[in-house]
Amino acid sequence: MGINFDDPRFTAFGLFAEAFTGLTNRFAAQFEQHRLSSVEFEVLLRLARSPQNRLRMTDLAGQTSLSTSGVTRVVDRMDREGLVRREACPSDRRSSYAVITDAGLARLDEVLPGHLELMQRWFIGQLSPAQLTEFTESLRTIRDAVNPCATAGTTDPEPAPAAH
Repeated sequence: MGINFDDPRFTAFGLFAEAFTGLTNRFAAQFEQHRLSSVEFEVLLRLARSPQNRLRMTDLAGQTSLSTSGVTRVVDRMDREGLVRREACPSDRRSSYAVITDAGLARLDEVLPGHLELMQRWFIGQLSPAQLTEFTESLRTIRDAVNPCATAGTTDPEPAPAAH
């Protein structure tokens, strides 16, 4: 056979996949302690980090590992739990926003200290500041190439409706 199984491309991607799986497994156990799945945590964190704590459902799908229908199911479940709510988009009746609620922010406040501790111990703390900067830039380059929708909704195109 002419395939070189020692090809550094296999090694690079294999190491990335193994590191990601290891980190994901460590984080999942901590999320479960707070009654969240990893995807629910991702949704809450992305909403909390977005302008006005909201994203269009299609943008949320583009920023996560979920399909549009998958994001709808997760948001509907989280809506029933009071962690997020859906809002109609005033400029496009076909679109709606997912918005993190006070209960969702409170759940993040419970989860984040332990999550940050795990990230520091098993991810950030394993790298020097220069390595972390270079790694982050490399990941952004790859992300932008394979998932150009990942930054959709990160700027605020329209103001939120006035609260009454």
